[in-house]
Amino acid sequence: MRKNPLIAVLALVALTICGCGAVPQSKYYELQVPRETDSSAAADVFPVTILVGPLKASHLYREDRLVYATDTEEVGTYQTHRWAAPPTEMMRDLLWRTLRASHRYSGVHLLTSNSHGDFILEGNLYDFKEVSGASLVARMNLALELRDMKTSAIVWSHDCVHDEPVGAKEVSAVVAALDQNAQRCAMNATASLNEYFVSHGKK
Repeated sequence: MRKNPLIAVLALVALTICGCGAVPQSKYYELQVPRETDSSAAADVFPVTILVGPLKASHLYREDRLVYATDTEEVGTYQTHRWAAPPTEMMRDLLWRTLRASHRYSGVHLLTSNSHGDFILEGNLYDFKEVSGASLVARMNLALELRDMKTSAIVWSHDCVHDEPVGAKEVSAVVAALDQNAQRCAMNATASLNEYFVSHGKK
């Protein structure tokens, strides 16, 4: 009796699917965004417009997978734990939203091909990862610079370098610690920028 080749192929596919089991579901995480406050409560507004440009980084932080490392600098990525957007984009948006929420500037916009402003905020994200060793920490290393668009000179710089302790050996705890690091960086950078413009008479 001749076998039907189509039936044989379908049977093989069915066996393959059953053998593989269910595909693990990916989990997605995102950074918190600052709440908008009443602009009437803000201090004097600086008469400048800041454009927030894209952040530079290695390919690890331009993709959406969470990054982990050991204290021996072995690096890897989680397969099913992902950011809602690449860390470079999330951190850029957090800086933009935090500066805008301060209501201290004439304008704060994302840099586009047709945008106009007085200064460009740029940066390089070196680390945004879990690091395991003697202790478990969430490491952030972000270098920021403010460029004067008229002169192309770097007029301000700020480094966000911090290891935030992780409360539990769970990915969600790592994400929470990285979020705390990001929020601290955005707030400290905003405060430092405010001090720069006050000291240079931009009020």
